[in-house]
Amino acid sequence: MKRTILIPTVIAGVYLLLLVLAAACQSAGAEEQTVETTIKAEPAPAEDPVKRGAYLVAAVGCHDCHSPKIMGPSGPEPDPELLLSGYPAERPLPEVALDAIGPGKWTLFNEDLTAAVGPWGVSFAANLTSDPTGVGNWTEAQFLKAIREGKFKGLDNSRPLLPPMPWPAYRNLSDEDLKAIFAYLKTTKAVRNIVPAPIPPDQIAEQG
Repeated sequence: MKRTILIPTVIAGVYLLLLVLAAACQSAGAEEQTVETTIKAEPAPAEDPVKRGAYLVAAVGCHDCHSPKIMGPSGPEPDPELLLSGYPAERPLPEVALDAIGPGKWTLFNEDLTAAVGPWGVSFAANLTSDPTGVGNWTEAQFLKAIREGKFKGLDNSRPLLPPMPWPAYRNLSDEDLKAIFAYLKTTKAVRNIVPAPIPPDQIAEQG
């Protein structure tokens, strides 16, 4: 009677032990596979800074002021041949109304928004293309100083950047974003265009 009961009990115990060992092996194999997969996984490639820069230039509105415009089906749009080349040097200056330079007054006063008039006088959108008349000869450090400190051409002791250039907002961009923008500008089509110097308010008054 006791043997009859013992044999099935022993068999059941052995079977249970085998199940435990099998489960342990499977768990170890799964853990080993997970570790192996983790080791072999490749890190995600870093985003191309030039592509990032192109995206940022479009997103923060650089073309609004720095690209001359042509009339498209829905109104003015950036001229693809002159992207980011600034106020066209050969264009005659529009007449400036003296009452536009009073305190608290300013306006984007030409047909493609590349010039502005206000209490500071008349300012012209800069050439940002890769040409030497643009940013072609700039260093990355100059570009960062221009945006971070509002310095013309990013040079010490140079004049401040004039409105409507929103450098106080753009200086909040990260170094990586500013470097990406500069990397993109260095790849743009070179457009030779020497933008006119700003006109101080007293000279506008003299012209009037």
